[in-house]
Amino acid sequence: MAAYKDDGKLWVLVADEGVARLLRLPEEGGDLEDVTTLTDAAAHADKADLRRDAAGRRGNSVTASAGVDELHQEAISFASRVAKTLDDGYNNGEVTQLRIVAAPRFLGLLRKALSPQVARLVLDETNVDVVHESLGELTTRLFPERDFRQNKT
Repeated sequence: MAAYKDDGKLWVLVADEGVARLLRLPEEGGDLEDVTTLTDAAAHADKADLRRDAAGRRGNSVTASAGVDELHQEAISFASRVAKTLDDGYNNGEVTQLRIVAAPRFLGLLRKALSPQVARLVLDETNVDVVHESLGELTTRLFPERDFRQNKT
């Protein structure tokens, strides 16, 4: 990882196609802290529900790909929502550095959705799905030099 400035404005985005957690590295040390969590309810919807939904919009013909196309569109829309939230943080001066840890398929969508100014803030990207790890586990994974638990006896 590239060197980072320990100023409280380093954000970590941990995401998959249904959940995006924005975390902040506190300047005083310790574990990552929650900034916000975004969710996409459609990502958790039953694929059969999406196919039925798609059929209602397209008429009576249901194809196997309709649900897949709908899921992909939902993921693209969610990536855009996440990118907008990052833009807002940048425009408000809340974030000056960004690390991205995302499920591989979502990482590709996110790269396309990021604005040029936010893309310049990215220190590194990791393509792994760890959205459900605790703050302590994520801190240890991403900032091992901050894992104070190792120093305790």
